[in-house]
Amino acid sequence: MSKLHLVFGGRVKDPRGLEFAEPDKLHVVGIFPDYASAEAAWRAEAQRTVDDAEMKYVVVHLHRLLEPEIGG
Repeated sequence: MSKLHLVFGGRVKDPRGLEFAEPDKLHVVGIFPDYASAEAAWRAEAQRTVDDAEMKYVVVHLHRLLEPEIGG
């Protein structure tokens, strides 16, 4: 199985947390086949929104959710 990664972001209630203020308005950047490409996409979006402290982008390791017994 590919090690799929999801990159998404949006406005958070507290810049120190991960509670999104408007989950229905999340920006899904995409699903990527490896961490390197996901990280590049995450960096691009994080840099684009660097001046907005309430915007946060994250990388989710989908492969860990789909097959938690494998890990990695």
